[in-house]
Amino acid sequence: MDDLFADQQPGPDPGEPPADAPLADRLRPRSLADIVGQEHLTGAEGAIGRMVAAGRLSSMILWGPPGTGKTSIARLLADAVGMRFAAVSAVFSGVADLKKAFAEAETAMKAGQRTLLFVDEIHRFNRAQQDGFLPFVERGTVTLVGATTENPSFALNAALLSRAQVLILQRLDTAALTSLLGRAEELEGRDLPLSAQAREALVASADGDGRFLLNQAETLYAAAIENPLGPAELGSFLQRRVAIYDKDRDGHYNLISALHKSLRGSDPQAALYYLARMLTAGEEPLYVLRRIVRFASEDIGLADPQALVQCLAAKDAYEFLGSPEGELAIVQACLYCATAPKSNAAYAAQKAAWKGAKETGSLSPPASILNAPTKLMKDIGYGRDYAYDHATDEGFSGANYWPDEMEPQSYYEPVERGFERKVRERLAYWQRLRGERDG
Repeated sequence: MDDLFADQQPGPDPGEPPADAPLADRLRPRSLADIVGQEHLTGAEGAIGRMVAAGRLSSMILWGPPGTGKTSIARLLADAVGMRFAAVSAVFSGVADLKKAFAEAETAMKAGQRTLLFVDEIHRFNRAQQDGFLPFVERGTVTLVGATTENPSFALNAALLSRAQVLILQRLDTAALTSLLGRAEELEGRDLPLSAQAREALVASADGDGRFLLNQAETLYAAAIENPLGPAELGSFLQRRVAIYDKDRDGHYNLISALHKSLRGSDPQAALYYLARMLTAGEEPLYVLRRIVRFASEDIGLADPQALVQCLAAKDAYEFLGSPEGELAIVQACLYCATAPKSNAAYAAQKAAWKGAKETGSLSPPASILNAPTKLMKDIGYGRDYAYDHATDEGFSGANYWPDEMEPQSYYEPVERGFERKVRERLAYWQRLRGERDG
């Protein structure tokens, strides 16, 4: 819904927006070449660029953060290949709206006109509604372009995903956001009333969201500010904490990287320093805390399972107390993570498992561990010879849980540090039992 240059309710392109339209609407791209920050998709070598060059689109899901251009890309794709554009929003539309869209697409198809159906916030449709798209996509009645900010693997039906290509839009980087500000200033015919440092702070505060950045710029223009604002004045004016950069113009991306690597290096003093640099400069505390939460899983994992608990407790405490009192909870989470034993075994296991899942496709689990709620399923072997682990003395059957066509894999390799040492011992014990029973 808050996609870059998106209408509140997507629909056919209304043409040139009126002079009093929001800045983001007046800056809506006129071609795919005008889309910023997504060249990996829209460029000549990108998936979208190649499809446009071939003149034929496949159904796709555009997955990315708010304000990155999902709606704009969908609109421009239809123009680029000469398709009819139709749009619905999962927030405002129901079954009747979908039926109408499909009926109109079928009528257009009979007249030789292909339809690109754009579905904004597609993850908000329930499973049954998502299934309703399948026959129309399969028959080619519509080419579906869905937009979502949620992980499609969890938010969308597997059947729908198998018929659509997932394209990932990136959060807009500093160069893309700066380019947007330049376009805004060219359109308005005047510079933003900001110092160089305040301009950098405004870009950083957008956190990759182009529409948010343009909305902030529009607020500044509307205020008719005479003297350029510095970072501190900008933060006060927008009622939003904006990062202030020092003389060396260290961006918050540099500082957050330094914080992360200090935590990984088990240096609580340096980690606390970079944390202080960011928070005292006016960085958004939850931005910093999100990185520390991520660190707890990526760099500590099961070496100390309490790290993630501490970080999430810090989030609750900060949201409950606010600044500055709640920032002490962030400090506590930071110090806990810096002094905790480190392991990236869970992170490495995720990468390996995801790779294995993609390579092996849709192999069925062994029949012995499939549920058999019906007689037919029992007759064909579902649940047959299932070994109930609790029926053994050790609470461990040693059964094979891998697909018959696949050798057992070892994705997770715990380290000899912290709690993972105990996990490693358990795995070794179970492996020994498995070997004895196989023998």
